[in-house]
Amino acid sequence: MFHDRRQAGRQLAQALESYQGQPCIVLALPRGGVPVAAEVAVALKAPLKLLLVRKVGLPRNPELAMGAIIDGKKPVVVRNDEVIALAGISGQVFEARCREELEEIHRRQQVYAGHLAGDDLEGRIAIVVDDGLATGSTARAALKALRMRHPTRIVLAVPVAPADLVAELQGEADEVICLETPSGFGAVGAYYQDFSQLSDQDVLDELAIK
Repeated sequence: MFHDRRQAGRQLAQALESYQGQPCIVLALPRGGVPVAAEVAVALKAPLKLLLVRKVGLPRNPELAMGAIIDGKKPVVVRNDEVIALAGISGQVFEARCREELEEIHRRQQVYAGHLAGDDLEGRIAIVVDDGLATGSTARAALKALRMRHPTRIVLAVPVAPADLVAELQGEADEVICLETPSGFGAVGAYYQDFSQLSDQDVLDELAIK
């Protein structure tokens, strides 16, 4: 159990100590990943930028991801075919939900202008940070999009995630660092005493402190 995202970030930073002094960039998945990533960036003395990834949730259960989308020169979409099949989601419904989330990404581009990750990642180690993983859809979208930007190494770092998901993602990142892999995994928020929802202003405040 973590007290809050900041405490989780400080613990995660300790696990990433070997990257101090190397050409790193810390990439946060907003909103929840930003306070965690801010602590990592401070500890590593690395720049902090945002990766705009949106979970594509089921129409009647938006917290359950049937995919994810990340914007860039060409949007990258990752599907969770198991969830799509179990929920009986048609291609049209999935595409409509993707368009909705892409609109939110475009809105956030305006809000977070100046803090977004660019395409200049060659020669740098990209450390992707979130506050935890449940289905891994957003992380997969982020990793897939990052490969196209050619960093020297991609590290996925999170405080908590299911063990089987961490094992799966080992093949999609060069390294996966996860502090806790509890059995019988529930929602990410169950592993935080304070898992308050963050606003756009909260994210901007975190970036201003960094």
